[in-house]
Amino acid sequence: MLRHSRWQRLNLSAERRAELALGAVSVAVLAFVVAMLVTVFVKAWPSFAHNGYIKWFFPGGDVDQQIKAIVNSPPDPAHYVYHLRAWPLLWDTALTTGIAVVLGLVLSVLSAIFIVEFAPQSMKRILEPVVRLLAAVPSVIFGLIGILLVVPWINQHLISQGRKLSVSYVVQLNGAGLLVASLILMVMIVPIMVAITVNALSAVPNSWTEGSAALGVNRWRTMWRVSVRTARPAIIAGAVLATARALGEAIMLALVGGSRSFPVNLLDGRTALFEPVRPLAATIITYKDNLSVVPLSQTLYAMAAVVLVSTAALSLAAWSVKQPLKRYGIRT
Repeated sequence: MLRHSRWQRLNLSAERRAELALGAVSVAVLAFVVAMLVTVFVKAWPSFAHNGYIKWFFPGGDVDQQIKAIVNSPPDPAHYVYHLRAWPLLWDTALTTGIAVVLGLVLSVLSAIFIVEFAPQSMKRILEPVVRLLAAVPSVIFGLIGILLVVPWINQHLISQGRKLSVSYVVQLNGAGLLVASLILMVMIVPIMVAITVNALSAVPNSWTEGSAALGVNRWRTMWRVSVRTARPAIIAGAVLATARALGEAIMLALVGGSRSFPVNLLDGRTALFEPVRPLAATIITYKDNLSVVPLSQTLYAMAAVVLVSTAALSLAAWSVKQPLKRYGIRT
């Protein structure tokens, strides 16, 4: 009896130590996140303040020339150059991400429907881990494939000499641009969206789909009207999380985007697909070698702050969108 009581006390003591250790780790992680946020925003504040806060987001002038002027700021802090109108970077970010997410949403939903409803069991056992493996592929691999294979092919086969000459006075077309950046970004985020959608569709109760089939509704209509409609919050949440992932992508876009802060002009028609883009995250990578220049580092921190706030807002939106699924006992 005494041995049993002693054993219980030891178990309780071990559980208490584990609880305290996990609590300490959680507090440490939270403290790290708070410290990171404070650091980013404190460092970013001078760039926003010197540009008039809202005007930082406005259009006006060549961003590359403005950043070059910031890099060449005089050493006297009183004469630091901060002038920046970041609209072209914001526009390129929104356009590249938007195209990739819209195309990826369509592809991921169709792929998830096939995996859950139509794929043979043997194929399903292969496809699900492959999808998760693709989601873990480093972005630099996609970037290398894009810059070494896709960009040269597009330059040789899709961009005519006449199209290059038509915009040569404004920008040079070499294959790297909006089309390649959006397509490769889509390939990168589709596995995330497929995995979330597959989990959501698989979690829909079988009785619901069986009831629809018992009423004579065909297999495809049942899947679309019952399963997809029920899992819609999770599908939207997956798209939102994929958007947050795309906003923070830097290495791949720096490689295949064209490395120029050019606001893509949609009025150029198909030519716009080949115009260069450089989103915010890719710009940070492009100018990383000049971080010792104080006003430039503060400007890059400002770009990081915009990306950080955007991804945080999207993550919160994804969490809130998934809440309706809890009414049905579905967790993703």
